[in-house]
Amino acid sequence: MCGVFGIWGAKEASNLAYLGLHALQHRGQESAGIVSSDGGRLFAHRALGLVQDAFDQRTLERLPGDRAIGHVRYSTAGGAGIKNAQPIAVDWAGGSIAVAHNGNFTNFEEMRERLEAGGSIFQSSSDTEILVHMVAKSREATTADKIADSLRQVQGAFSILFLTNDELVAARDPHGFRPLCLGTLDGAPVFASEPPAFELIGATFDRELAPGEMVVVDRQGMRSLRPFEERPRKTCIFEHVYFARPDATLAGVSVYEARRRLGEILAEEQPANADVVIAVPDSGVASAMGYAKKLGISYEVGLLRSHYVGRTFIEPTQSIRHFGVKLKLSPVKKVLDGQRVAVIDDSIVRGTTSRKIVKMLRDAGAKEVHLR
Repeated sequence: MCGVFGIWGAKEASNLAYLGLHALQHRGQESAGIVSSDGGRLFAHRALGLVQDAFDQRTLERLPGDRAIGHVRYSTAGGAGIKNAQPIAVDWAGGSIAVAHNGNFTNFEEMRERLEAGGSIFQSSSDTEILVHMVAKSREATTADKIADSLRQVQGAFSILFLTNDELVAARDPHGFRPLCLGTLDGAPVFASEPPAFELIGATFDRELAPGEMVVVDRQGMRSLRPFEERPRKTCIFEHVYFARPDATLAGVSVYEARRRLGEILAEEQPANADVVIAVPDSGVASAMGYAKKLGISYEVGLLRSHYVGRTFIEPTQSIRHFGVKLKLSPVKKVLDGQRVAVIDDSIVRGTTSRKIVKMLRDAGAKEVHLR
């Protein structure tokens, strides 16, 4: 659950990567990083926190070159510390290589144990790090072939970018679990997890990489390869339900339209006898609008979300009840007071937050709360 961005052959590549990562910030807020190259060496900077906190103008000036890859991280394998921030960059006998990965390797522990038994020493607990060891050990002739050889040995999801001084390699796993898109900026190839990253920098969105496709960019141009065994497509539906930006189009489907239509289907399957429909913002908004339209009920903004809440905050010593939810969401009492409210949420894990939201709505005067 991360975001990746890459560009080859553009002036101010690191600045463009910085902007591209801004557009992908929703895909990960734990850390951000960029590795650039001037054709002679790799330059890296990684930091915890948001993109705008991790980089300033002086930092970007220390990332020269016309090619770069970047990463925003949401940890799913390995902890959230700086040692697991990406892109990972290493030197080896074949030169220097950096990698930025969105996905999960399900055979990570087995592969790591095998590599450690062979003498590999790991610097992080991230599943991505196994790849640099595998590339270094591969007996294939070219770096691109070494990368393909390594990726054929892992199982699971990868939408991934590699950068060396001589080439940029982008690859998507044969199932196509996670998105990876290709665009162009004044003739320069650009890669990103989602198309809105192209729009921000003025690039065109050309297409998504096909499942199992690997694209290699070097001084000779760009070529597409199919080095992996074909598999059935298994694109993750959670991209359209929750994870991707509403203004993105993935697998040919508008994320906004998918969420609105899901709300309409929800209304058909689970209607509510309510006076007003509200959303748990932000990603539940389109579904709530579709739900309200289908039932002919007024859609209102009943919950406001603070856009200034970071991942960490100082909680008062004298505990405030439901502090975390109150910090993020606040009810609009004028909309809720005395009303039968249908509240549309887009996802549920344990239900602990949902219970607190329902209590918040009742405390604000809602006569009935119908959670959908």
